[in-house]
Amino acid sequence: MIKRGNYRPRTPSEFEQKIIDIRRVARVVAGGRRFSFRVVVVIGNKKGEVGVGMGKAVDTALAIDKAVRVAKKNRIKISLTKNNSIPHEIEAKFTQARITIRPARQGRGLVAGSSLRTVLYLGGVNDVVAKVLSRSKNKLNIAMATMKALKELKEADYATSSNKTKK
Repeated sequence: MIKRGNYRPRTPSEFEQKIIDIRRVARVVAGGRRFSFRVVVVIGNKKGEVGVGMGKAVDTALAIDKAVRVAKKNRIKISLTKNNSIPHEIEAKFTQARITIRPARQGRGLVAGSSLRTVLYLGGVNDVVAKVLSRSKNKLNIAMATMKALKELKEADYATSSNKTKK
């Protein structure tokens, strides 16, 4: 076999990625409609880091690459308990999507639906019960609401730990 160029094998990423939504979107211009693709991707390492990203491009492969880059930039670290659950109940709203996430007893597993399940799974969260409370079926908004809830969890956890050190 002949080697051409300086080919290096790609090292596998520490993050898993999952596409949760692909849509063909249109923009109206003078000559008619221009179509492109919108892709929503969730990345995570199943150890407490997760990110959601959206990318638009004429081709789906380019849109996926953009979405992965955005997801890596928007990655957050989730504060988990020792058994990979969350410390307390949290609720969040993003546009019209409302969600709630509650810790469950150990061994219950991840009970969630829609893109909420994907975000929690790739974030490494186990033993929680999560529910989409709104009638929204928009996967991007549900994923963003989940990210918002997990960020609030992180901020609340830091606030309690900083209060303990001040006393």
